[in-house]
Amino acid sequence: MPGWKRIAAALIVLAPEAPAAAQDPSDLARQIINDPSNPQVAGAKAALRDDPKVQGGKALRITIKGKGANPWDASVGGPIAKPVKAGDKLILAFWARLEKGENGAATATLPYDAIQLATAPYSTVVSGSNQIGPEWKLQQVAGKADRDYPAGTLKVTIQLATAKQTVDVGPIIVLDTGQ
Repeated sequence: MPGWKRIAAALIVLAPEAPAAAQDPSDLARQIINDPSNPQVAGAKAALRDDPKVQGGKALRITIKGKGANPWDASVGGPIAKPVKAGDKLILAFWARLEKGENGAATATLPYDAIQLATAPYSTVVSGSNQIGPEWKLQQVAGKADRDYPAGTLKVTIQLATAKQTVDVGPIIVLDTGQ
């Protein structure tokens, strides 16, 4: 659990309005509702690698062979195991960087970084887009749950099939900071 405490301590900046008691990294770690150690990649090749520059020291290098017919043709994410209540503030946070852009591009847009239903119709609960560059940066998307969601009905998805590119992704964390 010490690794979780380090990650949670780094995430305190994401919940600045939380009460002082919730600023304890152990308390914040209890608000993590997914498994950051189990990212799932679809539609692209991925390899875990050591990278001391990213929180946790490990990165998933994802190689996207080209722009897909849809941006979701290549993605990374994973299930959300815990239930979510209507009105809960959700924060999707992940470290990302562009290792290699198409035709030498120095930046790329991740057009849909979201918490959504895990099954059809894949409705969005919280979403946004983020710009990535060559340096590691903590990305985030935040919002409130529109209704109650039972455990296992939500997932994280970060769509990557916007170009031929190589993207490094660090821990992907979903926080439920409550009402």
